[in-house]
Amino acid sequence: MDESLKLYRLVPVAAAVDPNWLGAKSDGEVLVAARTAGDASVVAAERELDFMDIDAAPAEDKTTVMASVFRNEKLYTVIEVDNGRTHHERGVVSGTIDVDTIISTQI
Repeated sequence: MDESLKLYRLVPVAAAVDPNWLGAKSDGEVLVAARTAGDASVVAAERELDFMDIDAAPAEDKTTVMASVFRNEKLYTVIEVDNGRTHHERGVVSGTIDVDTIISTQI
């Protein structure tokens, strides 16, 4: 599907000692191409490792996408970037999203 997407910056707003991090860490600023500001958070969250991707509890049909730091407005804010350009591929444009947020039960 060929659609025009906007650019969004996801910027951490909470201090590193903020209890809302719940032991997670910030991936810093991330730039994504998405349909909406809400979709931008989903795009970033989809790049994180999910429990369903590896052998880690809770397994089976439980996903952790909703628990992403990118979906928590107390941790990250979403800012639309109006640079006059359109993007046609939904995803992360720049920035690094670590996948070491979950430790496998397999050693």
